[in-house]
Amino acid sequence: MPYYRKSTRLPVAYYVGTRTHFITICCGLRRCHLADPKIAEAVRDLLLVSGTRHNFLIHAYCLTPDHIHFLAQGVRPDSDLREFVRNFKLRTAYGFSTGSGRRLWEKSYYDHILRSAESLE
Repeated sequence: MPYYRKSTRLPVAYYVGTRTHFITICCGLRRCHLADPKIAEAVRDLLLVSGTRHNFLIHAYCLTPDHIHFLAQGVRPDSDLREFVRNFKLRTAYGFSTGSGRRLWEKSYYDHILRSAESLE
């Protein structure tokens, strides 16, 4: 019997627009890749560049040794969180794997859409 992985994603419409999202992306096998200051700095810089490029305002971010959290808000009606995260992970993973031959990120990520009543703080 074939195994089908259950999608943890909401319908596409929830990821497009001016919503605010809390995102967590874990390192592959929960390895502490981000404990290296050079890697953490490169990841942070690409997060900010990718956010701007994909029309997201990054309100806050926190890099821990084995994962990253950030709070991103779409600034245009066509801001696409899925494309933003995909591009961010792709760009950071490429640079990392080229130098180390290892995977930087887990396959997916965790997201939470902030309700309008929830404070950004």
